[in-house]
Amino acid sequence: MAEGAAGEDFAALSKEYADLRPVVEKVSAYQTLLREIQDTEEMLQDAEMKDLASEELAGLQEALPTVEHDVQLALLPKDEADERSAILEIRAGTGGDEAALFAGDLLRMYQKFAENAGWEFEVVEENATELGGLKEAVCNVKGQGVFARLKFESGVHRVQRVPVTESGGRVHTSAATVAVLPEAQEVDVDIPAGDIRIDTMRASGAGGQHVNTTDSAVRITHIPSGIMVVSAEKSQHRNRDIAMQVLRTRLYDVKRQEAADARAADRKGQVGSGDRSERIRTYNFPQGRMTDHRINLTLYKLDQVLQGDLDEIIDALIADDQATRMSELDP
Repeated sequence: MAEGAAGEDFAALSKEYADLRPVVEKVSAYQTLLREIQDTEEMLQDAEMKDLASEELAGLQEALPTVEHDVQLALLPKDEADERSAILEIRAGTGGDEAALFAGDLLRMYQKFAENAGWEFEVVEENATELGGLKEAVCNVKGQGVFARLKFESGVHRVQRVPVTESGGRVHTSAATVAVLPEAQEVDVDIPAGDIRIDTMRASGAGGQHVNTTDSAVRITHIPSGIMVVSAEKSQHRNRDIAMQVLRTRLYDVKRQEAADARAADRKGQVGSGDRSERIRTYNFPQGRMTDHRINLTLYKLDQVLQGDLDEIIDALIADDQATRMSELDP
């Protein structure tokens, strides 16, 4: 027992060291630069070294704002969930069949983005339509720092295009919602056995066709909240594990949202607010344009975006969030 506790302490200390090391390195670089500036300023008093020192000083002073900025970024409070894997949920919104087809496009977009990032991507729940669209999907995205990269994808994604079923060639607007939740650990959420009901049922695919002949699908209902999770893999035992993981993650997200609302009610309109009713992005097919409305970013490379080329968008969202949080630190 003591060895287990010592191991946990060592793991906690190792993580804390890993978290602090980049901060220490940035602060150390800043202090080194300040000393170099001071030493170079003193060299200006030497007539023989004055020209050389003046040139060197200009370069050091030019580097100072960047190093100061790096220190400020390193000192920003970190979201403890940033390094975690994530549960990605996609649901068709307004727009009928076209919304479901767009939801399917989003699923493939995130799949390709995850592949490019070297993450594991597993669809654990999928409700497809007969036309090849998607009513909803729940996916497990595993890897280092997944939540940090995907968390700003939560919200309403809107598409403007001519549906394949539209004979008049008119552009329609449809929508799908995306939610990204940090994967929860057992220590994050305690779920008493009496709070859940577990049902088994036959798994079915698009159009109601049975995927297999055994009652392998598992539905877990969290009675206090009414949250319901379904997993339809072939193994019933695995389905229980998956469904419990998704349920735990959704309950953990509820706790995080409540804490965030209490701590930062005045930040509702911000990129990182996590408001999933907010329209965050438009994909305009006639113009080949993607616009993120939160940061007024427009890219005319819609094909690449839908192929999973999201890094430019995500980097811009992270930079905007960092700039906002840094401005809040200023007195």
